[in-house]
Amino acid sequence: MGERVMMVSWSGLMDALAHCQKCPLAGQRHCVVPGEGNPNARLMLIGEGPGAEEDRSGRPFVGRAGELLTKMLKAIGLSREEVYICNVVKCRPPGNRTPDPQEAAACLPYLRAQVALVRPQVILLLGATAGRYTLDPELRITRDRGRWTERKGVWMMPTFHPAALLRNESLKRAAWQDLQAVREKLDELELKPVREGAE
Repeated sequence: MGERVMMVSWSGLMDALAHCQKCPLAGQRHCVVPGEGNPNARLMLIGEGPGAEEDRSGRPFVGRAGELLTKMLKAIGLSREEVYICNVVKCRPPGNRTPDPQEAAACLPYLRAQVALVRPQVILLLGATAGRYTLDPELRITRDRGRWTERKGVWMMPTFHPAALLRNESLKRAAWQDLQAVREKLDELELKPVREGAE
């Protein structure tokens, strides 16, 4: 019953997240970091998990990687307020490590609820963790970035996480190509007639 309520409304989802104790991460968080942005966004961005600054503020992507992400969005004519940004896990893993399978599995129903509520046309997966838990467990970001996959009318693409771009500037060119492809896909979908049943 609980998960059905989550799927129905944002308030139900936020309440479930605020009281979540499904995995050990809940015991050491300062704040749950659900996500933020336009609840009707055409573009959704999914990262790995909150870092220290996100854990303090309760907002996703507010550190250096978040500043870069804001600039990346601006470069393709979008603001943070126009898109919806969230993570695979909603609580910070210790030391910013990669979430383990148990932690990710506990949080995936929340992520699915967010996708169902936003109903984006395009999802940009930021980094290998987001790609593996959303698209394919065998995904390798260097091999698979920039490739489109369509599922249930939603177009998804993995690209490098902004934190990876801060560590390795040579990846920025590829990430820029991916962002341009996202802009082109959004423009292309805007020109298409409304799908049946989408009214």
